[in-house]
Amino acid sequence: MTKWAKSLIRLSTFEVETLQKRLAEVVTRRTHAEMKIATLDAEYELECVRAAEDPMLSHSLSAYKRGFQHRRDTASSELDLIAREEDGVRDSLGMAFEDLKKFEHVAEITHLKRVANDKRAENAMLDEVSLRMSRQA
Repeated sequence: MTKWAKSLIRLSTFEVETLQKRLAEVVTRRTHAEMKIATLDAEYELECVRAAEDPMLSHSLSAYKRGFQHRRDTASSELDLIAREEDGVRDSLGMAFEDLKKFEHVAEITHLKRVANDKRAENAMLDEVSLRMSRQA
């Protein structure tokens, strides 16, 4: 394999690995955002149950609901942003992986052509040696 092919493959592999790490970080952030929304929903359900049991808490439930809705909307918009970022990273990773495979394919074809040329030259030399031997005999 030629030096340029090794360098391209090494660079492409590094890019793929970097994007995989970034994707893992984005997926972790998305999971945390989903957990935050689930926690907010569970807290709201708990407050609704408490308000149903205690009439004093039912008066403040509407204010709690407005605060909850604001926090949930913020968390949902953050989750949407992270989901779009994840899609972009996945697309970039797919393209980087395709590039890596193209470089590997070109390197393999180059190697196979070199091997075929070497075999062809070796066969030509062997043919020439056998012709000389048959002429001498």
